[in-house]
Amino acid sequence: MSQENVLKKEWSKKDVKRARNLIQGKTNNRTTEGIGYSKKEQFYKEGDVWEESGRKWTIKNGIKQNITKYDNIKKSIRMPLFCPNCKKQMKFHLDKPIFKVHKKCYDCLIEFEQDLRNIGAWDVYEKNLHNGELDAFIKDFKIFIDDKLKTTNESFISEGGDVQKWVGGYNEERVSKALKETIKYLEELKK
Repeated sequence: MSQENVLKKEWSKKDVKRARNLIQGKTNNRTTEGIGYSKKEQFYKEGDVWEESGRKWTIKNGIKQNITKYDNIKKSIRMPLFCPNCKKQMKFHLDKPIFKVHKKCYDCLIEFEQDLRNIGAWDVYEKNLHNGELDAFIKDFKIFIDDKLKTTNESFISEGGDVQKWVGGYNEERVSKALKETIKYLEELKK
């Protein structure tokens, strides 16, 4: 290419704008206008619920938040700043485990249990609490055993990466007999 052609090249508007921006120190300014499709924006108010891209959304405290199926679980587990009963601040180290079970602070639980003792209903309350824990344990134990019986152990992968075929498995008759004996023992522990 000859030098004549290079020197006679005209500057485009874009190049002139870019040079001006560089001289003025505006290095991030745009030199062209972009055109394209823009989606129509919808504005929502506090508490509105809508679906977008297959997800549910809402606005809480001015912030767009995703609604999931676990929101109710999170609410039940999360300990509030103040006790729902007495409205006192929940900061005592025993408040968190007590709140998970009883949905009140430690002081309210102590007061509640003292009231039960005063009216003579403590024995019934303690019995129901104890039996409820045992019932929950029995239920979880049955689920655990059923899950173990459904899993297969026909083959295992060794440390060397070899697949080993094992013959055997659980003796379901023996497992069910042991399960019945264990449940019978746990039922006898009830008050």
